[in-house]
Amino acid sequence: MNPRRVTRVHILALIAAALIGGFLPGPHHSAIDIAAAAAEPAPLYYQDPSGKPDYSPTPKKDAEGRDYMPVYDEPGEAAPATPAPAAGGGERKILYYRNPMGLPDTSPVPKKDSMGMDYIPVYADEGSGTGPGTLAISPERIQMLGVRTEAVSLRSMVRTVRAVGTVAADERRIGVVNPKFEGWIEQLHVSTTGQAVRRGDALLEVYSPDLVLAQREYLVARSAAADMAQADPMARDNAKAIAAAALSRLKNWDISADQLARLQRTGTATRTLTLTAPIGGIVMDKTALQGLHFGAGDMLYRIVDLSTVWLLADVFEQDLAQIRPGQSANITVQAYPGRVFEGRVAFVYPTVNAQTRTARVRIEVPNPDLLLKTEMYATVEIAAPSESATVLAVPDSAVLDTGTKQTVLVDRGEGRFEPRAVKLGNRGGGYVAVLDGLRDGEKVVTGANFLIDAESNLRAALQAFTAPEGKSP
Repeated sequence: MNPRRVTRVHILALIAAALIGGFLPGPHHSAIDIAAAAAEPAPLYYQDPSGKPDYSPTPKKDAEGRDYMPVYDEPGEAAPATPAPAAGGGERKILYYRNPMGLPDTSPVPKKDSMGMDYIPVYADEGSGTGPGTLAISPERIQMLGVRTEAVSLRSMVRTVRAVGTVAADERRIGVVNPKFEGWIEQLHVSTTGQAVRRGDALLEVYSPDLVLAQREYLVARSAAADMAQADPMARDNAKAIAAAALSRLKNWDISADQLARLQRTGTATRTLTLTAPIGGIVMDKTALQGLHFGAGDMLYRIVDLSTVWLLADVFEQDLAQIRPGQSANITVQAYPGRVFEGRVAFVYPTVNAQTRTARVRIEVPNPDLLLKTEMYATVEIAAPSESATVLAVPDSAVLDTGTKQTVLVDRGEGRFEPRAVKLGNRGGGYVAVLDGLRDGEKVVTGANFLIDAESNLRAALQAFTAPEGKSP
């Protein structure tokens, strides 16, 4: 029974006794004594004498034998919350009172916190649902928590793998000029790095005694073959073979076909010959200088075709299973904010970096405008389908993950929520596949689910420690 109702009943009984005492006076029933008893207020509850947060609705003693201190309803103080009547006309049973700020502090009797706020009553019928573990929340509470739900649906899981990397030249589009003979540079036609050249453009004029000797050998052998037109066929064939060998030596030294054709046409050996660009592109390195002496194999030019480049991305080890050649990729660089370059995965390197636990992924990116420069820092997003077919999926925010168990809150309608364990699959695009535990069309909580879960856990814990009815805590 409510303590305040008990107090009023006692006062009325005392007043009635006083009235009766007026007609039946006696030594133990004076009006003054009865009025004094009526004026004495009844305590709301009893508190531990040392001030600890331990309370009792009835008088009791602590471990040292001291009486608990009575706490009265002081004037001007807000009255403790009283149970609201149930729909059937009875009173709702209060299980306990919880901290108004949501702290893990409860009381079996009404009390206030350090800021003077009343503890909130928790009723026995608030945690009742339709099944074990189901939690019922009032519409006002749902609105205050900001609960949002979304239906479980079938969808294709596409996971975006994000990585960083650097732009590099396509190794198949690099050409170098390194003569196979010794000589000197007489004249430069391409004298600066960064200069664009096309395939076959003249790069430099070189003088080499070997080149001059090979030209003269060819001309002598050809002249001898012509003079032996009426001679022995064997001697004539030998002269022709010597001429062909001299011409092949010039070809093997990368003398261009048009220069060889001019030698055959004019019959005159030239002092210098021209070396040409093996591919079209940008001159990235140049060691050639006017008058420089070079040896066989020295690199004079390095030319790179940047119309297509590579992006070497570092993908984390746990994402490698999602990467396949042919997948599309979107690349962004800081030099061009808002611009997206499209490429495709070409190759996944077979090694993992032991320090960073990442693997290289090669992405081929068209670069017709030459906007992408080598060694540029870039970020990449690779669209990696997680599933070959549609699967049941829920938003990532719907999952309450403890590390060993994954749970979602299913909306059963009318403010009832059921915690349900689920088995999850791959993630992608803000969703996670559900392998077991949910059906298509069921609604799950996607917003404020942590608040609901925290409240349900608190209630379950407190109900487990609630003292049996009729016994003091």
